[in-house]
Amino acid sequence: MIAVSFTLISVIGMLALGIMLYATYTRTAEELTIEDNSQLVAQVELNLTNYLRNMMRISDSAYYSVIKNSDFAETTVDKELTLLYEANKDNLVSIACFTEEGALMAATPVNTRKPETDVTKQEWFVRAQKTPENLHFSSSHVQDIFTDSNDRYYWVLSLSRGVELSTNGVISKGILLVDMNFSGIRQLFKKVNSGDISYMYLVDGNGEIIYHPRQNLIYSHLYQENNLVAAGYDDGVHEETFLEENRTVVVKTVGYTGWKIVSVIPEETMHQKWNQNNVIWMTVLSISILLLIFVNQYLSAKIVQPLRKLEDSVKQLELEYPEKIYVGGSEEIQHLGYTIRSMVEQMRKLMDDIVKQQEEKRKNELDALQSQINPHFLYNTLDSIIWMVESERYEEAIDMVTALANLFRISLSKGKTIITIKEEFNHAMNYSNIQKVRFKNKFDVTFMLDEKIEQYLTIKLIIQPLLENAIYYGMEALDGEGEILVQGYERDGDLYIDVIDNGIGMPAETVEHLLTDGKYERKRGSGIGLKNVDQRIKLYFGQNYGLEIKSEPDVGTRVRIHLPKKLEVEEDE
Repeated sequence: MIAVSFTLISVIGMLALGIMLYATYTRTAEELTIEDNSQLVAQVELNLTNYLRNMMRISDSAYYSVIKNSDFAETTVDKELTLLYEANKDNLVSIACFTEEGALMAATPVNTRKPETDVTKQEWFVRAQKTPENLHFSSSHVQDIFTDSNDRYYWVLSLSRGVELSTNGVISKGILLVDMNFSGIRQLFKKVNSGDISYMYLVDGNGEIIYHPRQNLIYSHLYQENNLVAAGYDDGVHEETFLEENRTVVVKTVGYTGWKIVSVIPEETMHQKWNQNNVIWMTVLSISILLLIFVNQYLSAKIVQPLRKLEDSVKQLELEYPEKIYVGGSEEIQHLGYTIRSMVEQMRKLMDDIVKQQEEKRKNELDALQSQINPHFLYNTLDSIIWMVESERYEEAIDMVTALANLFRISLSKGKTIITIKEEFNHAMNYSNIQKVRFKNKFDVTFMLDEKIEQYLTIKLIIQPLLENAIYYGMEALDGEGEILVQGYERDGDLYIDVIDNGIGMPAETVEHLLTDGKYERKRGSGIGLKNVDQRIKLYFGQNYGLEIKSEPDVGTRVRIHLPKKLEVEEDE
């Protein structure tokens, strides 16, 4: 009865859980697929908008910086347009300026126009002439206005606008044309149209295809696309049926142009991912059910005898404790309840004691490491202040005392171990100011802290020891100007602080021992060496964090602090 009951309940529960999880997974997978495509469309829209903005900036520069300031009766603008073209030739095909009658005023890089070409009938010219106050983006087309010496003609996107041309002080209307290489948009979409059944294409406001991964097949009438309908969709997610195929469409409108980015997710894409996981689901479910049947059979056969043995073996552990564990059932089960109650109470007490002991041990270790501050630095600093006062350099002495006060104010931090990164940087700045005076400005220290990480927390006194090592190891024996850079930044979700100097450096065998046995650490300074800083960070934040050292003789040294991003840290004050 136990075996049958447990098996039926387990199998029914497993099936119900499996069906529920499968339904949840299917729905979540569909939502994630749509969300991923929506994010991808948004990213493509952003990149495309930047691409179009670059076209607009080039057009503005050509008009306002060149054409508008030139009198075509006195000078040409070919040189200025050529300079603008050269600066952007990776994306440009040509820049040209025409009169309202279609006469060529200036062009680069090719200015030989085909005699049979009538630009006044081309779409970009007509649109710019009709509404000269606007910027007009064309669809993709082959630009063949000019005679190319290599007989090469490029697919382009044209940006046209109305301009004012000055000739002997007389203002007339004209058209400015900027042709951008279409390969830029092609490459942008190729990156997101690789290796998947879903795809993304671009249409203008009328539904005309600007880019499609199967563009050649569409032009050859070997493939069809629902582009005319998609052009009328609002931004967002839409369900549609095209050529008897159900599919999901994500639409995003591109600013300035009215173009629409359309991402198509066929139903086949969803089913393909689901079918791949169906086999896994069925296999896992079948194995789980068979395993449950075997385990239930085995446990039911052994349940009586182990219970009696367990009752006999735990009698010696029985003690009287407050009733926190349920006691009931048969005599054997009642006795088991009493015994487990006793064991639980003891385990809780032992666990609490162990936690307190470990926490106290960790705090003591951290305090011990924190307290390793040698007064040598303080003595030297006070000697420097006395020398300044005796030399009547009172302002420098005041600055030195102020810096020293700030240094110890942050060092004490009202007994706190954790301070903000901004405070730690201020502490390091005060320390460097004192040392620069002591060493008579033999070196320069540059601090660079990303404002985004200023309020994150760190253990105090971790930058000063690194600065101290950089000064005593690298700067003291350096011939010439010493440079130290302290920079804090975020990368991959963690915080990093680099202390980089151009000092004498260290060989590889020295670097290997710095964070292990401390054999090469200097005996003067604050006394808090590299190994100490590394240990304190690991004690507080874990073994994944700490110091990383790279150095090369006669080149310099970089010590990197690796910290987690934390805004709130609980500590005993």
